[in-house]
Amino acid sequence: MTTKPISCVILDLDGTLLNTDGVVDKVLKIVLSEYGKEWDGREALKILGKTPFESAADVVQDYGLPCSTTEFISQISPLFSHQWCNIKALPGANRLIKHLKSHGVPMALASNSPRESIEAKLSYHDGWKNSFSVIIGGDEVRTGKPSPEMFLEAARRLNVEPSSCLVIEDSPPGVTAGKAAKMEVVVVPSLPKQPHLYTAADEVISSLLDLQLEKWGLPPFEDWVEGTLPLDRWYIGGPVVKGFGRGSKVLGIPTANLSTEGYSDLLAEYPAGVYFGWAGLPARGVFKMVMSIGWNPYFNNQEKTIEPWLLHDFNEDFYGEELRLLIVGYIRPEANFPTLESLIAKIHEDRKVAERALDIPMYSSYKNDSYLRSSQE
Repeated sequence: MTTKPISCVILDLDGTLLNTDGVVDKVLKIVLSEYGKEWDGREALKILGKTPFESAADVVQDYGLPCSTTEFISQISPLFSHQWCNIKALPGANRLIKHLKSHGVPMALASNSPRESIEAKLSYHDGWKNSFSVIIGGDEVRTGKPSPEMFLEAARRLNVEPSSCLVIEDSPPGVTAGKAAKMEVVVVPSLPKQPHLYTAADEVISSLLDLQLEKWGLPPFEDWVEGTLPLDRWYIGGPVVKGFGRGSKVLGIPTANLSTEGYSDLLAEYPAGVYFGWAGLPARGVFKMVMSIGWNPYFNNQEKTIEPWLLHDFNEDFYGEELRLLIVGYIRPEANFPTLESLIAKIHEDRKVAERALDIPMYSSYKNDSYLRSSQE
């Protein structure tokens, strides 16, 4: 990928390591409703990656609010401060920080957020603050991203050449800043389905789970097992709903779809891709399962869906039955396919990977989880 030896990594914070988008939506909905306005997310692209002052100015202007930018910031700041404790690390963030630290790779954190709010957010994530040799906030430089100043300052403090730095970002302004600093840039887009915004990056990946550090001459992750990445287990459940009729009719793969209602936070948190684990139907038993979360680019879904495939031949449909899923690992990012045949072949390949992996003790032990067997209270 690159001939330049990469010796350090510079990370963005919001949207790259922390799942802050939901918090932004929540706070802006509350404050705008006090002005009789409704936050509809249309400004998400406009404010992504900007400094807090610039973002606030955009909202004040675009919603025609009868207050100054400074007054608006004074209203939203306390609400944000109360939410910092609720912000989760994005999938792969803890893994990346621990891995780089254990291999002695210097890390800098460079965020457009003020230094004070960076420190507050980091305080809720064990070991993060001490992992960074350098932390730079937007109030410590003359101009924030998309100016390269912050990244150049990080390189200066790390005492390395800018060309030896790998930047990991989520926003177009962050990508612009990294490239202007003459650094290599990997982007994990916060905005799905808008690849044209990220063409300047050296590599675009779906999530930090897909980061291949060896491409940049850095120590590779060594935690993949039989083509799968173990995850901290997570649970999801609900009645089986009729899907698009694609599963069995078009693909010959009978998925037991779940409603996404009530799972907006989870869908925002977990990247589009293929996962696997165990599925429980309290009246029928526990079965191996592989599932996709995402937009299914081949079919161009407009909304993210949850489509589990229970790896068992059932004699009948079970719409309406309670389905419990325990997800234990990750296989690959979502991908598009040139033909229906290539999509079907890949899904069957995913099935084989999941079936093999679920026989490994580290995954098979979860089959006995009580969540899978109990009926909903």
